[in-house]
Amino acid sequence: MNDEINIILGGPQGGGIDTSMSVIVRGLGRSGYGVIAEREYFSNIAGRHSYAHIRIKSSEIPLSIRYPVQLLASLDAETIFVHYKDVEEGGILIYNKSDEEKKLSEIVSLEESMREKISKELEEKGISDKVSSLLSFLENERKIKLVSFNYNEILRRIAEMHKLPLSYMSRYLSSILVGAVWSVLELNLDDLMYSYSIQFKGRSDRVQHNIELVKEVGKIVKTNNAHIKLEPGKLKGSKRLIVSGNDIVAIGKIVGGERFESYYPITPAVDECLLLERLAYSKFQDNNLGNLLVLQTEDEIAAATSAIGAALAGVRSSTSTSGPGFDLMAESISFAGMNEVPFVITFYQRAGPSTGMATRGGQGDLFTAIFSGHGEFARVVLSSGDHTEAFYDAIEAFNIAEKYQLPVIHLLDKFLANTLSVIPIPELEKVSIERGIIVNDTKNYKRFDLSSLISPRAFIGSNSVMWYTGDEHDEIGHISEDPENRKKMYEKRIKKLELVSKETPEDKKLSIYGSENFDFLLLGWGSVKGASVEAIKELKSEGMNGAYINVKMLWPFPSEEVKKYLKISEDIIAIDYTYDSLISKLVKMSSGINIEKSIVKYNGRPITIDEVKKSIKLILEKREKRVVLEHGA
Repeated sequence: MNDEINIILGGPQGGGIDTSMSVIVRGLGRSGYGVIAEREYFSNIAGRHSYAHIRIKSSEIPLSIRYPVQLLASLDAETIFVHYKDVEEGGILIYNKSDEEKKLSEIVSLEESMREKISKELEEKGISDKVSSLLSFLENERKIKLVSFNYNEILRRIAEMHKLPLSYMSRYLSSILVGAVWSVLELNLDDLMYSYSIQFKGRSDRVQHNIELVKEVGKIVKTNNAHIKLEPGKLKGSKRLIVSGNDIVAIGKIVGGERFESYYPITPAVDECLLLERLAYSKFQDNNLGNLLVLQTEDEIAAATSAIGAALAGVRSSTSTSGPGFDLMAESISFAGMNEVPFVITFYQRAGPSTGMATRGGQGDLFTAIFSGHGEFARVVLSSGDHTEAFYDAIEAFNIAEKYQLPVIHLLDKFLANTLSVIPIPELEKVSIERGIIVNDTKNYKRFDLSSLISPRAFIGSNSVMWYTGDEHDEIGHISEDPENRKKMYEKRIKKLELVSKETPEDKKLSIYGSENFDFLLLGWGSVKGASVEAIKELKSEGMNGAYINVKMLWPFPSEEVKKYLKISEDIIAIDYTYDSLISKLVKMSSGINIEKSIVKYNGRPITIDEVKKSIKLILEKREKRVVLEHGA
């Protein structure tokens, strides 16, 4: 019996891989399993290769993906060529029998560089470029169990059963992969039916068609005796959420009191905004929670400025974007810094520069978030390492913004945004709302009162009169270039960061995982957390005593808190998704400590547990200084 199973579903973009992943994860969650699923896809709408990597654990919620996989389920020949090396010896491969005669040279959607790479690998192994030749190698040399059947024949049988046109059944093609996974793992069909009923709410006909399809696939799997024994899920009985990173940030914003969200559609931020739109039109109206306005603007400049306007009117507001969109917001952020506007920017990083790889991940925007805009002004930058952190951080971003009256940037990345995970329901008793110093009606109101770093805040539309300008101003808000006034206002704004550093508890600045008496220390931020924490845990069982520091507040950087841990060990390793190990540069700039060892990845694909473990060993045992990770299709 296996406590853990890893699966890849692969097929063309637009072929239903994302839907199949959601159906499987939801069904597994209901069956009591811990699941995490990461999705990789090209930036075109349809046709290019996409895949979902699903990791299942029976006893706990996994934090990251790992290789090799025990099951590969493919919709097309390209998936077989691209992922055949990812299947462990003795694993299972599900494929369409009609793909057997297809050749590598005939796959038009494959990038030429990838085709050349695979062709060279096959040639070195003495394999022709035909799928059947590769399958023979996998079966004979790597003992992989092959399960093939005619996908169109399965669809035809279901179409005849329900008197449907065969062309209509093409929308059910990816459910063949769902059926394969469910049958190979011998899971409860009721849980899958529940998942389909959620996916196709109000469409009982689609639920029935999909279940019939799954049963047909199950018969073939059973005939081939293709099964993987998975221990029963041990998480039944506890309430959990199944959410993507985009989902949980949206939920966190709602709980945190957001009432205005602006956006211009950009990957991967748009999924969060679309969920907020659906919530605005349903849950809020149904439950009398107040008004939520979600506004799609003409560009990112308008998105930022409208959010600033909403904040000045007293509403908790934010805008969500990615790197190229954030660049356009720089002037607006400077305006917010000058005018001490409490608004939030949810910033989902992707692989740049420029458009870069719009649907791939990276962390190259670290310094952009910290230093964007002209002139010096205070802003706070928060980073989330997983879905649960993202929920609380979305709320904390609003609290900090309003308490200290400054812009807050919540920095996430594509990997977290597009990863689906089963998580415990957040504990609402841990949530608090801090709106800062708010006044409703004042005489002789000074919006930028210099008597303290944090001035009383009245809203536009109240009985108080106030002025806002992009220019330097006096306490009232009138333009002023007086040097003495300039010095006082400048200091008032920037010294807020000292207050943030002083008043924020350590556990909101960073968290540490692993051994208290560690021999080596891994330091990172954002979504590298999952793979790092699990790698540290597994290395412990191998006699390697380490810890991982997850930096949550990137600006103002928690120098003293970080230095306290870095001084314990000489073996310090930085890890992130950048070429130059930007987190190392931030540590050196802020604390003076030079981290010489690093693990970096910048090919746009996620860091895995196996890569982290191997890299730590290379650094500690082989004394490597820098390890560049390369895995990923």
